[in-house]
Amino acid sequence: MGEVDQVAGVPRLRRPTREALAGYWSDLATAWRVPAVKRGLLATFLLALGSLTPAYLPQNSPWWEPIRALGLDNGTTKVIGTALVVAAVVLLVDAWFRLRPGLYLDFKHWAVGLIWALPLLLAPPIFSHDAYSYAAQGWLLHNGLNPYETPVSVLPGAFADQVAWVWRYTPAPYGPLSLQISHLMVLAGGLDPYVSTLLMRIPALIGVVLIVYFLPRLAARLGTDVQLAAWFSTINPLLLIDLVGGMHNDALMIGLIILALYLTHRRPQQFWLGAIIVGVAAAVKQPALLAAYPVALIGLPWQWNTQHVLNKLARAAISSVIAIGVFVLISLATGLDFGWMNAIDVPGRVVTLAPLSLLGEGIRLLCVLAGYPTLGTQIAGSLLVAGVVASALIVAYLAVTVARRRPVTFLSWSYLWVALLGPAMHSWYLLWGGLLLPLTRPTERVQKVAVVVTSVLLGYGAGNLAWRNDTGIGLGLAGLALIITLLVRYFDEHRTMGAHK
Repeated sequence: MGEVDQVAGVPRLRRPTREALAGYWSDLATAWRVPAVKRGLLATFLLALGSLTPAYLPQNSPWWEPIRALGLDNGTTKVIGTALVVAAVVLLVDAWFRLRPGLYLDFKHWAVGLIWALPLLLAPPIFSHDAYSYAAQGWLLHNGLNPYETPVSVLPGAFADQVAWVWRYTPAPYGPLSLQISHLMVLAGGLDPYVSTLLMRIPALIGVVLIVYFLPRLAARLGTDVQLAAWFSTINPLLLIDLVGGMHNDALMIGLIILALYLTHRRPQQFWLGAIIVGVAAAVKQPALLAAYPVALIGLPWQWNTQHVLNKLARAAISSVIAIGVFVLISLATGLDFGWMNAIDVPGRVVTLAPLSLLGEGIRLLCVLAGYPTLGTQIAGSLLVAGVVASALIVAYLAVTVARRRPVTFLSWSYLWVALLGPAMHSWYLLWGGLLLPLTRPTERVQKVAVVVTSVLLGYGAGNLAWRNDTGIGLGLAGLALIITLLVRYFDEHRTMGAHK
């Protein structure tokens, strides 16, 4: 067999095809022999099966015909489907914990991720309806309408009927390249609404492949813990559920950012190439533009002298101009221009997990009860604005204090603060900076917090499904309780392992 790259255990692409295939198969077979990998596959299979429930199936979904033909459209089936999803999430978290660094070192993380992802490849969108919106926006483009100016409700029919009602009457907030990719998937799907939606998984999978392949290699170049990066980032249950299962365009954005960081670390003087890739990533989703700054600083050791500081500032300016220029060129080439600016507030129009959004909604409800609804709305809006301002100030502070020595750390923490203090926050928003977290040399405490947040967000996803499925919150709370139990066991075992070192 040909030579194997030991970084993340991925065979080098330069091997002969037959030997490469044999190596891949060997890696998959080795991973399959690990009991926790089988447990994770069972989890994602149950997750795919449980996703065929009313909470996440639009009324015009082709799945309804066989479900109703089998007599499965009833309350009992809802409970069973919800229970399957809750069990799946608990099993997946447990399997993930069992593969943590220090327990197994003889498997390849990419192989584990592939095995776990298989049941999700043909499943409906998991825990989110966003992929249906992508398809409907691609349908608008196919009919000569601009999704930045026209909500999907303008074209009533199968595409619009798939979209969650709250997003049927809003313009698209995504980058122009993302919309054109959606159009391409609609064409590839033969203009079929459901098939087009499933094909949205293709660009998401491209992003996931970029993450899985390049992130451990970037960790190796940074001298950080490759095993931690591979475990926390490439087989993270949130990555599987939100990016593979949910098909979010964040996957492609993150993958391109990681590619840009990796290529720049290989050849710091060619930072312009990284900046170009960042511009492409921003055309998928606009927050990628922030990566233009750290890309410029990679490979420049900090020195306190005027010439060095000016050199860094010049590179940062050049990188930013290149990234913005690429973004502008793509926007003009697609014919969509900058209409996304009209929809910049769309994500914040609903209450999400964003701390300030939750706080503002709580204050608003109290004010309504007290007879001051207008005051409550004003306070809630002011909190969202304050969060945006605070996150901008924090990013500026990190740009001055952290980025000059640790550009990737700056990017990771900046994205996390932007997600936490933004007007809207979903679990996949935390992946922007969260997947980069192992590259920052996180302390033991930060690692624990990251594991807890990941696990709780998974529990929230299962609980939200129970609520939307009209099965009550009992099953969701039971799942969250089991996840907390797993966390306690994980930290106990982690502490015991540390004591025996």
